[in-house]
Amino acid sequence: MVAPSPSRGRQRLRIASEVILVVTALGALGLWCSVPHTAALRTENPTSTAFIDLRREEAAAARKPFKLRWQWRPVDRISRYLRAAVVYAEDGNFYRHHGVDWNAIEDAVERDVTRGALSVGGSTITQQLAKNLYLSPRRSFARKLREMLIAFSLEDHLSKQRILELYLNLVEWGDGVFGAEAAAQRWFGHSAASLSPAEAARLAIALPNPITRAPGVRDAELTAKAVRIIRLFRMQGLVDADQERSALDQLGATAAKVLPDR
Repeated sequence: MVAPSPSRGRQRLRIASEVILVVTALGALGLWCSVPHTAALRTENPTSTAFIDLRREEAAAARKPFKLRWQWRPVDRISRYLRAAVVYAEDGNFYRHHGVDWNAIEDAVERDVTRGALSVGGSTITQQLAKNLYLSPRRSFARKLREMLIAFSLEDHLSKQRILELYLNLVEWGDGVFGAEAAAQRWFGHSAASLSPAEAARLAIALPNPITRAPGVRDAELTAKAVRIIRLFRMQGLVDADQERSALDQLGATAAKVLPDR
């Protein structure tokens, strides 16, 4: 058998490279075209989300009732302590990045490699908003890329305050519990506007897994995270020394005082 000439080999390699380039470009174009029209969110509040629809479908598949608890509140009617606590807990660089925190992703990848698993974490609040609004909890590189593209679109069209308002109103905080107002009513029996520093810290650390990390869960590691948030409140001037001491005292009793499910 006659071996192919070097020139024919180079030609085949060039053709293969061009095919790979075209397929990659088409894939990137397809992902970009799949980005929803996020500009409408400047003035329009969503009537549902991908996560709410998913929980409703899961309940129907299990033949269980789905009770949605969700009341929209403007950001200025959500406790400033909760606003700050969620940023501290979820995305410390929220006001500095443009949708994706590359340093956080690099750190997350390094942790995954060390553990011998690859989950690609490091999501920003903007990325989590994109996921809650339009995507699913299922993890894949394609979904992660789409999440990033949607996050860029959200940052292009919306202010940081609007992104935070959307996130606080849409994020899941328990079984059928969505948004800060429903979470405050469910766990503490009063409005999101009147959340105390300790209550805000407990809600913030429940994210992003509010089922296993609910405010009623007694866990030393979660309490330590809540304490760190209270310390940050004091460092940032959100509370004074007396309020800090009161909040730290409350953290020990918060888990016992949350309301029973009803």
